[in-house]
Amino acid sequence: MAVSNPKFDASDALLAGFDSPDGAKWAVDKRASAAANLRRMGAPVKRHEYWKYTNPTGFTIFPAPSAALFHTDETPMFDAIDRVKLVFVDGVFDAEQSDDLTLENVQIETLSDSLSKDIHWAKELFGVLENNGQTPVDRPLAALNTAVAQEGLAIRATGHAPKPIAIRYLHSSETSDAMVHHIVKVDEGAHFTLLESGPGAARFNSVMEVDVADKAQFHHIRTQGRDHERRTATHMFGRLGLESIFRSFTMTVNGILTRNETVLEFTGDNAKATVGGTSAGDGKEFHHDDTVFVTHDSVDCESRQVFKKVLRNGATGVFQGKILVKADAQKTDGYQISQGLLLDDNSNFLAKPELEIYADDVICSHGSTVGAIDDDALFYLTSRGVHKKQAQDMLVLAFLGEAIDEIDDDAIAQGIRDRLEQWMERRHA
Repeated sequence: MAVSNPKFDASDALLAGFDSPDGAKWAVDKRASAAANLRRMGAPVKRHEYWKYTNPTGFTIFPAPSAALFHTDETPMFDAIDRVKLVFVDGVFDAEQSDDLTLENVQIETLSDSLSKDIHWAKELFGVLENNGQTPVDRPLAALNTAVAQEGLAIRATGHAPKPIAIRYLHSSETSDAMVHHIVKVDEGAHFTLLESGPGAARFNSVMEVDVADKAQFHHIRTQGRDHERRTATHMFGRLGLESIFRSFTMTVNGILTRNETVLEFTGDNAKATVGGTSAGDGKEFHHDDTVFVTHDSVDCESRQVFKKVLRNGATGVFQGKILVKADAQKTDGYQISQGLLLDDNSNFLAKPELEIYADDVICSHGSTVGAIDDDALFYLTSRGVHKKQAQDMLVLAFLGEAIDEIDDDAIAQGIRDRLEQWMERRHA
């Protein structure tokens, strides 16, 4: 009699819980390959090296745990920006709430439309970067997404986009279990900015595959929240060409369980990438995990990882970041910093920074620190008449500032600072 294995039982249950999407034969074949990968590796379990700090059960049990709806009268992020707004409700594209899918120098389609065509540029991208990112580390939740996700966007920037595309994710059902898969192709010399905001669903699994061609630029800013009970797993796979630029920043507040994975590969010389984020957690149910894997496989490339987390009342923050420099990737400049600011003795910051270097002409560094608010700085501010709570907020914002400074757009960076300041003010109410 065969012995049951929980990780394989869980992967089978997850695959069985979703309908098999239709599409062109090439798309169906890629989904079948992703499903086979998932069955081979099994669902994530806490014994796995890259899940030892985060319990994946909330992502693997089926059906998904419910999450109460969260209502706020806050102005949605990015509403003040001239942009093309595209809306998903519980992971389903809502054309009525979205703007027209028309933008100069940008082609926008739904994922289902692009995968239904026998000849389409998506054939060279869908599932490709996700599959590449499964080596050397298994990423089963991303494989699940490729296998079953029916919703998402196919975006191709052919030149300089005159304004960003802003994807807004709305949560309307307490039992929604959403899978969204986006593919983004930035052609040679093109510039494109993508904004994301909102909780997505009770449980939300997203994959974004981004191909940045030679001398192209991709800018990405994402805000997650503010649902208190949401569970979110995101995966971003990026491929960088010659002299390309990739920049991604994420702000997270609230949520029971969040894991943001970023996997980047340098395939062209003289490229630059920045991945950063801030998270603010309050309460023992808050668990936030940033996991990053950057592979340098070209000459004279630069990567930066900058992550800051503020935690209080038993909240937990996790950072796992790795820089892999292959033998031919000479003159690599890799920088990594992760820091946790604990506002009480009950919170936790867990970090696992890694460097694996096979080239000899490189500049690579990593650092990770955890601590409390500087008593001397707090005393300095309060001795000059600043109220203690206000002084603490000022120091928290200053701590988060290094990560926010990685955002290229000053107006968006200020909007992020304003939202974090509002988060702190609500905690004083």
